Amino acid sequence: MFRNYIRERLSWILLYAFLQVLAAFVVYIDSAISLKPFLYYTFLSAIIFTGFIFLRYQKETRFYREVAEREDNLDISSIPESDSPFEKIIESGLVSQTERFKQEFSRNWTLLEQEKDELLSWIHEVKTPLTAMHLMIDRIGEQTLKSALTYEWLRIHLLLDQQLHQKRIPFMENDLYIEMIHLEDILFSEIKSLQSWCMQKGIGFEMELVETEALSDAKWFSFIMRQLLTNAVKYSEESDIWISSSQLDGKISLRIQDFGRGIDQRDLPRIFEKGFTSTANHHENAATGMGLYLAKKAADQLKIKIHVESCLGKGTIVTLTFPTRNDFVSITGM
Repeated sequence: MFRNYIRERLSWILLYAFLQVLAAFVVYIDSAISLKPFLYYTFLSAIIFTGFIFLRYQKETRFYREVAEREDNLDISSIPESDSPFEKIIESGLVSQTERFKQEFSRNWTLLEQEKDELLSWIHEVKTPLTAMHLMIDRIGEQTLKSALTYEWLRIHLLLDQQLHQKRIPFMENDLYIEMIHLEDILFSEIKSLQSWCMQKGIGFEMELVETEALSDAKWFSFIMRQLLTNAVKYSEESDIWISSSQLDGKISLRIQDFGRGIDQRDLPRIFEKGFTSTANHHENAATGMGLYLAKKAADQLKIKIHVESCLGKGTIVTLTFPTRNDFVSITGM
């Protein structure tokens, strides 16, 4: 800050230096003026000027130091009190700008909430004809047509479900109920919802659950499993998906292994990024890059650690490690 102040007041310092040089020049050309009084005057004026600079530094930079150290928020009370006229101009500008930002933020937040509510309402309204459509598809006798329509219906259903949970994730803490959940029941329910798709692709499931219960939220854990199983089925062909559970170091883990096309090693660090699809299969239009991103966001709230191992062309292993009861102290929904 002192260096910046010296740069700001450099014109003053140069003016003082120029006046001293000018006075020395006058003494030099005018022999009537004694040198000793001039040196005494120069010494005293240098001390006074230096003291003046330091005093003004403390007074003039107080306001700017407080502005620089001020937290980046919209709290008007954190704006320091001004003394000089120029400081008052800056203070007035900060206050008016903060008020304008607060009004704009409030307006945008209201619009965002309205948009979210409208979207959630629309999703719920769409579910009614979607359910009716599913009942109509069940009545179709031709299996080829029925299978194709069921697959397309499932895609719409999963995308709507994904969109619904995406809007709910920011407020997920208000919707948590932590309890001992039955892994087998949730897994069977999610697998059953993908049954027609799995039959179409010739995919089966092998389950070996040593641990059948874990501490989590049933609804949000179901959502995480839906995203992981959907990915496993989407990128597999005529193979089995193995699901197993175990306990290590007092923590329960769930392992999902598929034998699909796998993930390129260069893509692994980025698979949980929003919107990331793939570099190896970048031409695909079906992938949204949202499934694993949302699964990771939900898992973080539930204190579930997701670890992914994969080998291109051989398959992928996803391991979910559940937290212990002590890990949920910070979650208010428990």
